[in-house]
Amino acid sequence: MIVLLVVLGGAIGAPLRYLIDRAVQNRRDCLFPWGTFLVNVVGCLVLGGLTGAGSALSTPLFVLLGTGFCGALTTYSTFSYETVRLVERGAFFYAAMNVVVSVVAGLGATLAAYAAVHALFG
Repeated sequence: MIVLLVVLGGAIGAPLRYLIDRAVQNRRDCLFPWGTFLVNVVGCLVLGGLTGAGSALSTPLFVLLGTGFCGALTTYSTFSYETVRLVERGAFFYAAMNVVVSVVAGLGATLAAYAAVHALFG
């Protein structure tokens, strides 16, 4: 049952990641990978909130949303690939900003959502 919940969450998260990334990138004419940045920060926000809920959230729901959905929505491999591509293009500033801003924003979103939800349900 748990594996099916991961698959279901992933089946929703992966296409959503692709659609959001394409929608954002099609609207931005910039080297910075805004689409990947957005899905990663949103995923961090959602996972932080889920984690902050603690025992108020059932294990199957956490597996569905946390492991399946957030796991498929977010993408460390694409983040890494896009950073390497920026370096290859000589866009060192964008590459450095992608790393710094993605990590800081991701951690900030996770901590903020965790704290807010934990204050309500923890």
